[in-house]
Amino acid sequence: MDLVLDNLTKEFGEFVAVDHINITMTSGVYGLLGVNGAGKTTLMRMLCTLLKPTDGNIYCSGKDIFKMEEEYRNLLGYLPQDFGFYPEFTVKDYLLYIAAIKGIRPAVARKRTKELIAKVGLTKAADKKLKKLSGGMKRRAGIAQAMINNPQILILDEPTAGLDPNERIRFRNLISELSEERMVLLSTHIVSDIEYIANEILMMKDGAIINQGTLDKIIDSMPERVWTCSVRPQEVSAITKRYKVSNMKSEHGGVDLRIISAEKPYESAVFACSSDA
Repeated sequence: MDLVLDNLTKEFGEFVAVDHINITMTSGVYGLLGVNGAGKTTLMRMLCTLLKPTDGNIYCSGKDIFKMEEEYRNLLGYLPQDFGFYPEFTVKDYLLYIAAIKGIRPAVARKRTKELIAKVGLTKAADKKLKKLSGGMKRRAGIAQAMINNPQILILDEPTAGLDPNERIRFRNLISELSEERMVLLSTHIVSDIEYIANEILMMKDGAIINQGTLDKIIDSMPERVWTCSVRPQEVSAITKRYKVSNMKSEHGGVDLRIISAEKPYESAVFACSSDA
């Protein structure tokens, strides 16, 4: 199975939110990386048939997804950035409710619900009301509802937003597990969310895909690099005037700097990674 975006474009009046995108995706994890406002959510909403493109098409195994209707939706699992839930429902009742909406037979729904609650680590919270769950637990419940129909295409919009560092790690591990034999598209503006789990990264800016490939390939293509170094406090002013300093931290009588530069900015500087700019 593949998903082909052919010249995909979405305009809102004179504003171009998604600008002539051409991508082919198969199984594996795709990380959609871009700042807020880059067009990630609009792109995902079109992939979920919630928005129709102004121009271009989306094909699933050669078929137009907007003509496939239920056939396509049966293949799809979606977790929006702000997913809706009923606060008085327990985790188990919420998943059974979503299963009923998707037309899953009760016996299958009960079995699937039990399996997913265990997989996302919510067994002890299965009978808790959603309103009493932490942010991370709610996101895990959101993943479970997206997986209830065992989708072949899983679309996750900013799934780690608002999570603490430990929950982010748990979430990345969960996504990695769920990606076996299916296509996962995960959007974020944080590189660390996808650098270890994405088979391919799609960098989006101003509605267009400006770079794509493995992390190593994208790093090699970047004109600027991120360097780290420790300098004396009196040297900081001169360095900030000459280079783009993304972060600084006072440490043991010195200052640790992260500098974005194509060239090595300081003799003691050590290469860290590519620029996130």
